[in-house]
Amino acid sequence: MSDKKESGGLWETVKTVIYAVLIALVVRTAAYEPFNIPSGSMKPTLLIGDYLFVSKASYGYSRHSLPLGLPLISGRIFFDSPERGDVAVFKLPRDNSTDYIKRIIGLPGDTIQVREGVLYLNGEMVPRERVEDYVETNAYGNVSRVPQYVETLPSGVSYNVLDMDAHGSLDNTMVYTVPEGHYFAMGDNRDNSSDSRVPNASGVGFVPAENLVGRADMIFFSTNGEAAIWEVWKWFGATRFGRIFDTIG
Repeated sequence: MSDKKESGGLWETVKTVIYAVLIALVVRTAAYEPFNIPSGSMKPTLLIGDYLFVSKASYGYSRHSLPLGLPLISGRIFFDSPERGDVAVFKLPRDNSTDYIKRIIGLPGDTIQVREGVLYLNGEMVPRERVEDYVETNAYGNVSRVPQYVETLPSGVSYNVLDMDAHGSLDNTMVYTVPEGHYFAMGDNRDNSSDSRVPNASGVGFVPAENLVGRADMIFFSTNGEAAIWEVWKWFGATRFGRIFDTIG
């Protein structure tokens, strides 16, 4: 009798674990997926060590919405186009597997150009206003200051960008025309972002709609990286509490 009870109890535990895994997979596929920021290309909006929730339903679903990119969806279903200014996660077009996060600047049919660091959309200059420098201190206590601007798209969406040098390699570009079914994405850290300004042979290029994973909505955790996973006593000091639950825009 006890053996039956034990086996029954074990089976109930296994079923509970299976259900939990299935529910997590459904939520991750259909609703929200966690994503962490590994680079500084989206400073000052997103910092290395930020952990985000990415809304999978925002743009509909493609095979890239599924675990391991399983080819069970052809094209995109329930598609809703990104808006200019969205911060989006997508699969890098040249390998269809690496996750990138950038801001959507251009929609299909738009023309994009950067001149002396200033963004031009459909031939019109996108206004930007100089604000206080972005200041950060590295692990060695060295302080750096980077020129910071508020850029405002025609839709009224505003966000901060960094531009150290108006004559950098990506500050003066050709005119790009966004093809149908594609998007033009840029990092907010304009001098330190491999994005749609760089052809996809070595950079990002135009982002196909199918490669969109979702819209970055909220920061649920943030750490400055000064505590290793095993250094429990440092966790509190390393946590950026002021960034937790910040919405992304």
